[in-house]
Amino acid sequence: MKVFNRSVSSLKDGAKKGVRLSENSGEGVAYLQGIEFTNGTIEFDVRGKDVQQQSFLGVAFHGVDGTTYEAIYFRPFNFRAVDAARRSHAVQYISHPTYPWQKLRAEQPGKYEQAVNPVPDPNAWFHVRVVVASPKVSVFVGDAKQPSLVVDQLSDRKQGLVGLWVGNTSGGDFANFRIIPA
Repeated sequence: MKVFNRSVSSLKDGAKKGVRLSENSGEGVAYLQGIEFTNGTIEFDVRGKDVQQQSFLGVAFHGVDGTTYEAIYFRPFNFRAVDAARRSHAVQYISHPTYPWQKLRAEQPGKYEQAVNPVPDPNAWFHVRVVVASPKVSVFVGDAKQPSLVVDQLSDRKQGLVGLWVGNTSGGDFANFRIIPA
């Protein structure tokens, strides 16, 4: 892996074998070496935590380096929030460096982030399937037939690195990472 702003350690949790990305300030990415991702499906199991503003985790794709990439990520602490506005911030698309979440939420509220359905346990493993069919990106959680989020990509990059992503102050657990080219 080519790692930016994090450390990676191996993880074994029951039947799951994977990796843990450490917590740190700023965003962190761990790219898989030797893979150029264009279109296809990215599947993985992920586990965060139900701690407000301390669990942001997902996948980066069409990456260039530690600051230029597109990403889909989750905020598990919002999965079961009583407040509907917080629940609607459970899954997010970003395209760094031009379109961070703050800019997207301010300029196009509700377009690049949504609630997650079905709602997973915010402290447990959950399965994610991200389908990239440029320019569309669709995000499915668990065995859902309908996506929780569908967006048009904001980047003009059509290929690049792919890997694990965590946000500011966050670490995360990842297992069963699989790429199925289109």
